[in-house]
Amino acid sequence: MVRPELRGTARTQISIGSLLEGARQATGAVAIIDVFRAFTTAAVALANGASDIIMVGSVEEALSLRESGSAHVCMGEVGGRAPPGFDFGNSPFEILHVDFRGKAIAQRTGAGTQGIVAARGADYLYAASLVTATATAKALLSHGAERISLVAMGNNAMTRTDEDELCALHLRNLLEGRPGNPEAVRQVILSGGEIKRFHDPTDPHHPRDLDIALDIDRFDFAIRVRMEDARPVARVEASA
Repeated sequence: MVRPELRGTARTQISIGSLLEGARQATGAVAIIDVFRAFTTAAVALANGASDIIMVGSVEEALSLRESGSAHVCMGEVGGRAPPGFDFGNSPFEILHVDFRGKAIAQRTGAGTQGIVAARGADYLYAASLVTATATAKALLSHGAERISLVAMGNNAMTRTDEDELCALHLRNLLEGRPGNPEAVRQVILSGGEIKRFHDPTDPHHPRDLDIALDIDRFDFAIRVRMEDARPVARVEASA
């Protein structure tokens, strides 16, 4: 894929934060990053026709939204596994061929959606991963914000992970007008410690999740999140 040149203005400040505290402190145009696997899964769901994704902090809230009819599907994880009563877990491969056309999804995860809920200081908010990297960078720049905050959510929003930190660095390269090196990003992630879980048969991470999550720029849209009825709701934002 040929990537268009992207570049912020000289006055644009780009910062990289991490974990839940980073999300709480983020201001301006904000990207909350969860590569393994929340926002890769969200991107697949939206590509498969989901009308919107309501991102919540608790299992109970997700189930309540489905019960009330505000959502049709519950998707996500606790400890990597789908909670009782959820329709799908947090696996992009699991939903790769699911038709979500016209359906609203309630999503709860241990890192990504927690960061979205915590990012109350954002003027413009995006759920980001490598599969939407270039589109997300373009979207962040489109607002002309003086500050862009990139937040790597890590494992359960408690410990930093290679894939989210490297996604943040890749986004910064794009935002500052450099092309980045997607293959180098892939290779560094593949050499890291998070990869072993995808090859452990006792772990809920499906091996094919890894292939999808590292398919950089698989989608040409960003995931824009707006507050609606006091809840963050994510929808496709087409790349200009």
